[in-house]
Amino acid sequence: MSAAARISALFEGVAIAIDALRTNKVRAALTILGIAVGVFVVVAMAAAIHGINVSVARDIEAAGATTFFVERYPVDFNACDGTDETCPWIHNPPIRLGEAAMLGRLPSLAGVTTEIDFAGSFKYADRTLSAAQIQGFSPGWTNTDGGDISPGRSFTMRENASGAHVVIINDKMAERLFPFGDPVGKSVLINNSPYEIIGLYHYHPSFFFGGERALAILPVQTLLRHFTAREGDAQLIIKPRDGVGREEAIDDVTATLRGARGLRPSKESNFFILTQDKLFEVYNKFFGVIFLVTFVLSAVGLMVGGVGVVAIMMISVTERTREIGVRKAIGATKWTILWQFLVESVTLTGIGSVIGLLVGWAIALVVRAATPVAASVPPLAIVAALASSVITGILFGIYPAYRAARLDPVAALRYE
Repeated sequence: MSAAARISALFEGVAIAIDALRTNKVRAALTILGIAVGVFVVVAMAAAIHGINVSVARDIEAAGATTFFVERYPVDFNACDGTDETCPWIHNPPIRLGEAAMLGRLPSLAGVTTEIDFAGSFKYADRTLSAAQIQGFSPGWTNTDGGDISPGRSFTMRENASGAHVVIINDKMAERLFPFGDPVGKSVLINNSPYEIIGLYHYHPSFFFGGERALAILPVQTLLRHFTAREGDAQLIIKPRDGVGREEAIDDVTATLRGARGLRPSKESNFFILTQDKLFEVYNKFFGVIFLVTFVLSAVGLMVGGVGVVAIMMISVTERTREIGVRKAIGATKWTILWQFLVESVTLTGIGSVIGLLVGWAIALVVRAATPVAASVPPLAIVAALASSVITGILFGIYPAYRAARLDPVAALRYE
């Protein structure tokens, strides 16, 4: 068959497939729905994961690739059931503020920040936030943070030491409580106690560190003295000095903490160092499971659509038996008939694929607009979705097409 004939047969097959859609609306709709669901799941999840990858990379760039964390417990719990055998770290002592101060004197470190997370209610005039995030930071926290404060300032060492009633709020809290005017200098009630707003904190929305939620930052001593927060919930954010490698800084921190805690060389550390690499490892494990679930769901959708393709194509072969006999009688070969029905099958799955792509793209736009995840559909996902629809159309359409191609022209012409 020449190229022109193939192109003509291609368009003819597409036209016949569209006509079959009109004739068998319910069967065709179920077939298209199955394919569309399978493609939509792949595209939507690919868009979300692509956006999260961008957000994670941006987080690391903002915080600094060498920044690491000291935690009381590991991030990856590995099926802990509460016993000493499966989670011996459950008895780890809390990280103390004195230990943070000791680490802050190491010459290899540019900054050590103590962080304690909490929550509380906020009120200004007639506007209320019943539960907003609070972070308690030690002085100098901006050395390890990727955000900035403008207008206003951070709290001082004296304000932290005295447990002063000062607070820094982020853009989202300012939008909720102070939609008109500058919040700096005003007083806001936190758990019914007045706090002076001394700064407006700006930080880009991100997957790891949020940004789309209302947030207040207090001196860590203020949080410990005036709220029910516990020192045992603290973690440390550590940034090495310029010119000092991350591993060198980790060695210094590990040796200092082990020495302060009196740990012998034979004993394991009773704290955990969390690096960006470990974050990525946990992140990849988590999304590996999501990817597997996504693959199964999309495969089920494509299977449902594929079964529909077989059904609708078999009906099409039966209804067009005489037509096939006429075409064979005037010279159409087996390959011509096979090609025509495969084109029809791929057209059905292709329509479902396009619908799934459009819905997935629309969902990605909604996620991008409503969350910190910069969701976008990567070109590879589009190619994979279209390729999967073509493969599904061929795999599930090959038997009906083969059956049509093998029909005896004489028997087909006599078919009623």
